[in-house]
Amino acid sequence: MDLIKAAAPGLVAPGRRHAVVLVLGGARSGKSAYAERLVLQAGRGSYLATAEPLDAEMDDRIRHHRARRGADWHTIEEPLALADTLVRISAPDRPVLVDCLTLWLSNLMHANRPIAAETAGLVAAFDRLNGPVVLVSNEVGGGLVPDTPLGRAFRDQAGRLHQAIAAAADGVVLVTAGLPQILKSPTHSSSTPGGFA
Repeated sequence: MDLIKAAAPGLVAPGRRHAVVLVLGGARSGKSAYAERLVLQAGRGSYLATAEPLDAEMDDRIRHHRARRGADWHTIEEPLALADTLVRISAPDRPVLVDCLTLWLSNLMHANRPIAAETAGLVAAFDRLNGPVVLVSNEVGGGLVPDTPLGRAFRDQAGRLHQAIAAAADGVVLVTAGLPQILKSPTHSSSTPGGFA
């Protein structure tokens, strides 16, 4: 199912012109590859990267993602000002992939930014988009309880962030072992467990 095309005008949230889809999954679940396919179904994509190559491991991950995407993507790097950048670069003929929200959250926490206000700003930006957007994020709440206060704070903030984005998004997909499970779509009512409206 092509969630971006399914979320056509008239099916997206009231007051919104373009679809917003959230893709969640654990580490190495296939969520980024799935999100990339969603974007490419809607047109040539822009890639809004929130990661910063602060160490060799992250530099290697960024290189791996770039190699997999190939040259068809226009890449913009923005670790903090996600909402404003998203509105500025979104275009009807160039869907945007944001990868990833959990790195953005980590950047915000490191910079001592107000997480609730930044989240609200991102949600508010959805109604000002000029084209479709797919947001990728790591689902971190299903594992062990982190053993540090910072780890627990991050897990809790990520859960709140995901709830806010999922409530505002037109589509939500959970990817597990490369398999997408549609949790919310323009034709699916999240208030109707297990069924479609």
